[in-house]
Amino acid sequence: MKLRLLRIILALLFFSLLTLYFLDNTGWLPDHLFILAKFQFVPALLSDMFGIVVFLVVLTLFFGRVYCSIICPLGTSMDSITWIRQRFKPRMKVHFSKEKRALRFSVLAVVIITYVCGITFVLSVLDPYSAFGRIVTHVFRPVYLPGKPIILYSLSSLLIAGATLLVIGVLATRHGRIWCNTFCPVGTVLGYLSKLSLFKIRIDRETCTSCGRCERVCKASCIDNKNKQMDDTRCVACFDCLETCKFDSIRYGLRRKKSVATVPVNASRRKVVRAETPVNESRRRFMGVVAVTATAAASLPALSLAQQLTAPAGSARYKKKNPISPPGSKSAEHLLNHCTACHLCVAKCPYNVLKPSLFEYGVGGIMQPMMNFSHGYCAFDCTICSGVCPNEALVSLTVEKKHRLHVGHVVFIKNNCVVVTNGTYCGACSEVCPTQAIQMVPYRDSLTIPSVNTAICIGCGGCEYVCPAVPFKAMQVEGNLIHTKR
Repeated sequence: MKLRLLRIILALLFFSLLTLYFLDNTGWLPDHLFILAKFQFVPALLSDMFGIVVFLVVLTLFFGRVYCSIICPLGTSMDSITWIRQRFKPRMKVHFSKEKRALRFSVLAVVIITYVCGITFVLSVLDPYSAFGRIVTHVFRPVYLPGKPIILYSLSSLLIAGATLLVIGVLATRHGRIWCNTFCPVGTVLGYLSKLSLFKIRIDRETCTSCGRCERVCKASCIDNKNKQMDDTRCVACFDCLETCKFDSIRYGLRRKKSVATVPVNASRRKVVRAETPVNESRRRFMGVVAVTATAAASLPALSLAQQLTAPAGSARYKKKNPISPPGSKSAEHLLNHCTACHLCVAKCPYNVLKPSLFEYGVGGIMQPMMNFSHGYCAFDCTICSGVCPNEALVSLTVEKKHRLHVGHVVFIKNNCVVVTNGTYCGACSEVCPTQAIQMVPYRDSLTIPSVNTAICIGCGGCEYVCPAVPFKAMQVEGNLIHTKR
């Protein structure tokens, strides 16, 4: 089987399975498919899965950047965009461009420095797997199931994902894999490792006629046809150039000793005619995300001014001090040190409890998952989010461990309770509490009012979700900075 065809089949297999795993909310895909996320470079590195990291490094040292051409879903997305562009503009020129080495290493240095300083936002934005995950989760997943209401997890994350898709789409349309070879930290690391690879694409300078075919199909713009050279650090091992060469001057394999070249009889006499027909460059933009953003923004739950003006006397808005990090995160600090905001946990949460943060964790924690009880609460027996995290930002939990885990504690704002403001019986918070941390005690006349035992509260948010008090909830869950066990 030809190398290019094999590469395309494997890349589409990885891409399709990982994309469907993000989109699936019915459970028809097997859970163990999340191993595909584990084989992504940055998640494997942050989760201390050094076996996978070593495997990917060895794979690169043997075969070049096959990770970028097969395993990375964002790379396959760019190849798909380039393929579509070629269908509409088959004669669009592609030329060799020099490596932007200073920019590559500057971006890599900024990523490393900011991460060491505790700011994971830069790594989260530039990590290819995480960027792909956010695009699928926030741009495509909300409209994946027809007839379902559009789900807006976070307007800020939607805008970031949409902007990422727009930038990558435009760059891929005009310059192929320039994102991978300039801004992607994984591409820079694996690119310089691939310079040492045993198997690589090589140009036979003796038989090459400088016809320019290989240069025109190179999506990485790394083939210098004039000097018959290839920039190994930017070659993504797509193998497109192998099939386009008519003289078999480009080969993929081990370095061979120089031998007498077998030159086709007419090769040296062949005249190469280059078309100079001017072609207008494509100006198409991926503006569909704008429509999605506008539609989703219209559904944002907001507290109207009329509601605030009609709030019962004495009631007040409660401002939470600490965000509630997801079960399995151990602590907010552990989450920030390992999470790259791929939002797989956000996509897989069946109760829509996990939402991307804005500044709740601070500037360095933008887009990190946090628990929000506006549309649901964390089910007592659910451990899905901790089971799918590829970064070990959320460690896997059993149901028994989840039952004993304190991710937060409830705060009761008495003046907001309908028992006080309306003089009516409620008790919804007590009924939904799985640990009986909320008990109804005598208040006045025949009414009862909630009494909270924070020692056994696990912070599931059931009471906050069902609390009927408007516009300000009487039950508010505060996050525990360090998760404890009861």
